[in-house]
Amino acid sequence: MRAAELAGRDAGTQAFVTYADPPPEFSAGPLSGVAVGVKDIVRVDGMPTGGGSTLPPEALAGPQATVVRRLLAAGAYVAGKTVTAEFAILAPGPTRNPHNPAHTPGGSSSGSAAAVAAGLVPLAVGTQTVGSMIRPAAYCGVVGFKPTFGRIPVDGVLPNAPSFDTLGLYAADVAGVAVAAGVVCDGWTNPGPPAPPVLGVPEGPYLEQASAEARDAFAGHVRALRDAGYEVRRVRVMADFEEVRRQLFTMNRYEAVRSHAPWFGKYGHLYREETVAVLREGEGITDAAYGAARAAREVFRERLAGAAHAAGVDVWVTPAATGPAPASLSTTGSSVMSLPWSHAGLPSVCLPAGRAGNGLPLGVQCVAGAGRDEALLAWSAGLAEVLRDL
Repeated sequence: MRAAELAGRDAGTQAFVTYADPPPEFSAGPLSGVAVGVKDIVRVDGMPTGGGSTLPPEALAGPQATVVRRLLAAGAYVAGKTVTAEFAILAPGPTRNPHNPAHTPGGSSSGSAAAVAAGLVPLAVGTQTVGSMIRPAAYCGVVGFKPTFGRIPVDGVLPNAPSFDTLGLYAADVAGVAVAAGVVCDGWTNPGPPAPPVLGVPEGPYLEQASAEARDAFAGHVRALRDAGYEVRRVRVMADFEEVRRQLFTMNRYEAVRSHAPWFGKYGHLYREETVAVLREGEGITDAAYGAARAAREVFRERLAGAAHAAGVDVWVTPAATGPAPASLSTTGSSVMSLPWSHAGLPSVCLPAGRAGNGLPLGVQCVAGAGRDEALLAWSAGLAEVLRDL
């Protein structure tokens, strides 16, 4: 699709910042001829990087990201840069939810998820620091994949909180994500089909963060999976969820203000108020508080892995968001359902799972152990078959 046609089709969704014509020919490879939307914090040669901000693009310029280089080498082409919340933090962009334009598409990877949901591109790149891949996938009704932390190199990506920032992928189905994951992830292998997973439901204060409607829908999702033959075990975990939340945001805010040190001093007057508030919060966090939160995260990771091992759980399943997309364009919704898994650096997938009472999409989040990305996507293909028709 040529840039002018893409721009015309995008007029209602506003998923893209810039558009590009396809090249005259494509490299041979598993993604030959596939159009990709790339979140506008990821550098692409020949396209300005704005990060959803009004900063001069030359201030944010740098070498092309490895993830883009790998996509191009596999035959894909970049159809354009997609909208992001300012610097992938909080302040939303103009993108609208393709299922109802009065509702948010989520954040911060709003444009990438909406571009796939609207059929503008079959594949898009986003990032997740807390919930920025999984929540937009749920709100927009597409498959979103956030791999294990560090599995895709993040060079050439504007940083938010480097201890969490993770590149991810959107597609209409698991198969589309899996092909692209094999291209962009380090050390990807293609093992044979794994045995069906044992599913774990993480009961306790974490699951209670979801709305009553989301929990009711999730109960139906779990019943459908059990009826399809999956073993489901309920496990009480994260009794100290509020402390886990505090640990993550202590680290996140501390790192965010340092990530923006090269720009904020000079261009702070151009930052949106939501972003400024986050950075001011980070300025007040001491080195000691950050160090304590970082140490506590290691304990949390070990405890979560131990709970999965003790219960024999292969994949945690949860609501992908606290409910359907809110009826607002001034908020991107809550990232809380992704928070502990991002804190632990675990791979996660959002699978479309029916609709809420207002007709908007719902999703189920599936989370595996660190480094089990290939198995997670293989398992997700079967889980998606059960969930897609609910």
